[in-house]
Amino acid sequence: MLETHEIQSLYLGVTRQLTVWTPPRSLRRVDRYPVLYLNDGQNLFDPARAFAGNTWRVGETARRLVGAGRIPPLIIVGIDHGGARRGREYLPVEDALNPTATEPLGREYAEFVTREVMPFIARTYPVARGPSNTGFGGSSYGAIAALNTAMIKPGTFGRLLIESPSLYVGNTFLLRRASGVGRWPSRIYLGVGTAETRNPQRNDETVAHVLELEAILRHAGFGARRLRVIVDEGATHSEGAWAKRLPQALEFLYGT
Repeated sequence: MLETHEIQSLYLGVTRQLTVWTPPRSLRRVDRYPVLYLNDGQNLFDPARAFAGNTWRVGETARRLVGAGRIPPLIIVGIDHGGARRGREYLPVEDALNPTATEPLGREYAEFVTREVMPFIARTYPVARGPSNTGFGGSSYGAIAALNTAMIKPGTFGRLLIESPSLYVGNTFLLRRASGVGRWPSRIYLGVGTAETRNPQRNDETVAHVLELEAILRHAGFGARRLRVIVDEGATHSEGAWAKRLPQALEFLYGT
């Protein structure tokens, strides 16, 4: 079941749409549910709103996994991006390769998610509280926004879904910050393709950055039960690739 809401943000000074997937009544087995927040909400559920008509197929995948008992029933919240403001809102630093990603609002976006979106969802839906029941994720710039928010809001999220992160921004700003993070989510999924762009050198760099983040997390004590890293041979920077990897991401983050 999908529902949409408009939420006014004081931190961003805009109105933003949320799309909320809840499990069908036949699959509801508890009174309160874990919740997963995902960026780029336009690209998650509805082909009519998605980039090039392709979605992550979030609703179909979640329903199948819940129905098969692979993950517990959960609530998934898609947070629309800000269109032309997407880069500004998602990034904590400027992207020298993107002229629209100046005057970054990454800190304000983190406040928007944690102090406006999350309380609204908690008031409106039967979500379970606490970091073990709260996840955040995204792809590309949206992955950077999720990672940055988890870093500056420690103890808020217990599950982190990071797909094809743009870790090059700000001369690997987040990789340099990651080494000093004292508290991480309990489970983190990292996914990346080997053909994210048409530039082989950039592809190698993108994979290397993800592996560097993996090394930082391993050094912080992450073993196989807390960290899953997928390097997907031949996969591109696309909704189709992220949809393909979504089942294993959800099973790792929310499965037993």
